[in-house]
Amino acid sequence: MSAQAPEQKISIKQLLTIMVKQDASDLYITAGMAPCYRINSQVTPLKQPPLTAIQCEQLANATMSEKQRAEFSENWEMNLAIAYEGLGRFRVNIFKQRGDVGMVIRKITTDVPTVDELRLPEIFKEIIMNKRGLIIMVGATSSGKSTSLAAMIDHRNRNSAGHIITIEDPIEFVHKHRKSVITQRELGTDTHDFKQALKNTMRQAPDLILVGEIRDRETMEHALTFAETGHVCVATLHANNSNQALERIRNFFPEEMHTQIQLNLAMNMKAILSQRLVRTVDGGRTVAIEILINNSRVADQIGKWDIMGIKETMEQGGNYGMNTFDQALLELWRSGRISEVEAMKNADAVNDLRLKMKMAKLEGNEETETRIDQLTGGSADLSI
Repeated sequence: MSAQAPEQKISIKQLLTIMVKQDASDLYITAGMAPCYRINSQVTPLKQPPLTAIQCEQLANATMSEKQRAEFSENWEMNLAIAYEGLGRFRVNIFKQRGDVGMVIRKITTDVPTVDELRLPEIFKEIIMNKRGLIIMVGATSSGKSTSLAAMIDHRNRNSAGHIITIEDPIEFVHKHRKSVITQRELGTDTHDFKQALKNTMRQAPDLILVGEIRDRETMEHALTFAETGHVCVATLHANNSNQALERIRNFFPEEMHTQIQLNLAMNMKAILSQRLVRTVDGGRTVAIEILINNSRVADQIGKWDIMGIKETMEQGGNYGMNTFDQALLELWRSGRISEVEAMKNADAVNDLRLKMKMAKLEGNEETETRIDQLTGGSADLSI
């Protein structure tokens, strides 16, 4: 890393300044290691001596209020958001590891990107304009779920009059009032209890509700209730793909409720959008997206819990805007944006994708030969 840490005692603001200059997404602070930054998925340490346990604790304390420091002393866990003029907003997670204080800080982009700027599929615009139903965005940590959702909500905000409520921990993107009224509530700042905030949301006459991440049965129940009662509910979930997301949702509930949950999802789910960040050939990153749209066939398969059938429907559902991860990876490879190795590394079915790539190469060779025949009338002597 080209930036050098200041020689004097380093402050959290100095570390964040370096983070912004280096365009890093995350900052890692832990005892026995120099501060590390994640830049284009690669973690790189700052060129300075390792931090001591005392330094880590001092840096953490500098981000917390007196009340938050007291809570951290009791619970050893803390999530908060901080802001510095000229630098922006940051999401902070403070924790204990091996008896010492550690931190991970993520840069929050306050400028909300558009669906077009992120090069997301056009169908994302249609999905977010639904009048009711459940929309779930899934993916691993740091896969860009929050960014994609922010762009979708911004599209609705610009194109539909209504009331949009978000309950977040913490707020990651700050939305402006446009056609819609935007109410953004942050855990720890605007509400002390996430579940209590969800209960009170129905009294605030919402049209769309963003419930953040679904981590437990109670939050899932709220999300389904919102969708059942004529609202659009948007949420994130940690899963690798649509099939895994459906399994995880059902497993929030006891076995005797599974049939009921399947029918509920079949009636109220609008879409599951799954995404992964993959490395491009030029060293950057792009997103591979799997799209499951709930049409009559998918609803029937969810009701019968035909998970493998759902994947087949996605593969054949291009006319509805659907595709699997492997189809998305194949198109990124065909366009030259990602390498074959990167596609294989991220595939759900490696052997199937390898076969499709082989067929695509053969088709490409045949097309090249056909073009040569057309140009030469099929009579050219290409021997050397």
